[in-house]
Amino acid sequence: MKASNSSFVSRHKAKISGSNGPTLLFAHGFGCDQSVWRSILPSFEEQYRVVVFDHAGAGGSDRSAYDSYRHSSLAGYAEDVIALCEELMSDRVVMIGHSVSSMIGALAAIQRPDLFSHLLMIGPSACYVNDGDYLGGFDRPELEQFLDLLEANFQGWGTALAMLSMGNRERPELADALRDRICRTDPVIAGVFARVTFFSDLRADLPLLMTPTTILQCRDDPISPEAATAFVNANVRDSRLVQVNASGHCPHISHPDELIQAVRLALEIPAKVD
Repeated sequence: MKASNSSFVSRHKAKISGSNGPTLLFAHGFGCDQSVWRSILPSFEEQYRVVVFDHAGAGGSDRSAYDSYRHSSLAGYAEDVIALCEELMSDRVVMIGHSVSSMIGALAAIQRPDLFSHLLMIGPSACYVNDGDYLGGFDRPELEQFLDLLEANFQGWGTALAMLSMGNRERPELADALRDRICRTDPVIAGVFARVTFFSDLRADLPLLMTPTTILQCRDDPISPEAATAFVNANVRDSRLVQVNASGHCPHISHPDELIQAVRLALEIPAKVD
């Protein structure tokens, strides 16, 4: 796998591997970096051009990539993805986004549909906060209290988030590894991104998305419950919802084989049949 030499792409530590086939762009979720895809990428490198990167403030990204104003909303992260595609891609890409990166990809595709042929969303949510009949999974006071813990005890907060996200309690080493990733993030940047992630509301944006979309849903996902992913599916014009034979919010870590199978099938059938 090689890194790009271009300025914007190098700041996000973008790496390219695989063949000269269609491009798959893998985007990690909150508190992680491109290394979370390590078990997934080899299965696609023979057939596809594979690109991974680190969001601003995450992993090996250059500190200069992070701008407190630009990245005070998901729109700033979407602008990064657009710039990445413009600089690195020669054709339309398939973006595979985990968690918040699903919505980052949606915003990017709404703004620049010419850059994307297909979106694969792993555990997406357009809004994490319960609102009347809408079930996002969390009450606002609950989230406020949880994010206050981040400021008071970042290590303890990272442990709690990792355990909640990962599930699979019979394999505690998975949550331990995720906790270590989360806790390597700058606490100030993590605090801002956490609030941007959990308090964003993109429900009104979903009908604007015209790119074919596949939503991958796992069992017992406490971060993106079934009601939240069903809402995304119901409000994106060209989407379909696929159940992955996995549990928790991070199947690329806990159930890589099952996720690989689901992604392969989705790449064969990029849009729903009406």
